[in-house]
Amino acid sequence: MDVKHILVPGLGRRDVSAARTLREDTLLAAVAAVAAVVIALTTSGNGRHPDALGWALLMAAHVPSAFRRRAPVRAFLGLVVCAVPYHALDYNHTAPMVVSMTALYTIAATGRPLRTLFLGAGVLGIMLGVKFGEGMTEGTEALRISGWIVAFLLLGVIVRVHRQYVASVVERAERAERTREEEARRRVAEERLRVARDLHDLLAHSITLVGVQTSVAAHVLHADPDRLDRVAVAKALDDIAETCRTARGELRATLEVLRAGPDDSRGPLPGLDGLPDLAEAARTAGATVDLSVENVEAPPAVGAAAYRIVQEALTNAVRHGGPGLTVRVGIRSRGDALHLRVADDGTPPATSSSSPEPDRPAGFGLLGMRERARSVGGTLDAGPRAQGGFEVAAVLPTGVAQ
Repeated sequence: MDVKHILVPGLGRRDVSAARTLREDTLLAAVAAVAAVVIALTTSGNGRHPDALGWALLMAAHVPSAFRRRAPVRAFLGLVVCAVPYHALDYNHTAPMVVSMTALYTIAATGRPLRTLFLGAGVLGIMLGVKFGEGMTEGTEALRISGWIVAFLLLGVIVRVHRQYVASVVERAERAERTREEEARRRVAEERLRVARDLHDLLAHSITLVGVQTSVAAHVLHADPDRLDRVAVAKALDDIAETCRTARGELRATLEVLRAGPDDSRGPLPGLDGLPDLAEAARTAGATVDLSVENVEAPPAVGAAAYRIVQEALTNAVRHGGPGLTVRVGIRSRGDALHLRVADDGTPPATSSSSPEPDRPAGFGLLGMRERARSVGGTLDAGPRAQGGFEVAAVLPTGVAQ
């Protein structure tokens, strides 16, 4: 039997069935009835000893208590129906005290304060009116008893407030737990998206460079087989090997995030200091790269976003710019933002007039660059230049006034 659940209605396990509640309240009513019998048999001077009718009314007053938690008001009214004639016939007035106080406590613990106030005032008003009508001595005794009534009503109110407080604490704890789970899921999704972006940028950049460098080697081999330029072939193959080594190192660093624990560090993010390596890699693919980076300072997240945007822009330029490509990369600070510009003078591959192809095919590259910019609160514009070629321009807030 859960004593806490019986004494504090609504507090305790939420899976208690109605049958168990009835069984527990019936047991409590039986205990109160036994206490009433003992009091009636052992006390005197506070009413006459119950006869058969008195015992019947006294026992009947305990029956509604079996339903005190399921129907508190009706159980209390049932008690009143039996207790009023019992007291009116001047039977032992102390005997039903336990069941009466239990009913008042239940009313206060399960109802609103206004209901408790009206019911308590009604009970006290009727009792004091009747007792003072019988004489000052009876009225004084009623005042003494009224203190118990007020005490049990206040106890019920305190228990109700405590129960509401505990329920609010539990609700806040559950809401906080749900919030933590949602935050964890959101971070997992963001981490997966970040890894996907990094893999896209890395693989697209590396595969494009390897493809271009392989084409250079193939061209050297087929251009003049009788006068094979071994130095050019060796350089092209060395560039391919270096690109593969660089890609393998970045790929390993990216994938280590998936194996790391929640407390492990991600390692240093790529930043503005890695731009010369990107420019050199594009040069090995045959492009002319003019890199201009002012003495700028940016948070690691902004630097990583700028690095990835430049990486993707150079990859697209090398892939789609055609021969004799020149790319200009400029990064400078204005106010509290980093201004980035990557422009090339490439020409799109030749296509038939019936099926024109835009300067840059739609794909995940431009979308990824815009997402990179938005991830740090910036903006990005990309499109063909009026004088030919393609341009990517981004503004990334740094929060550092220059």
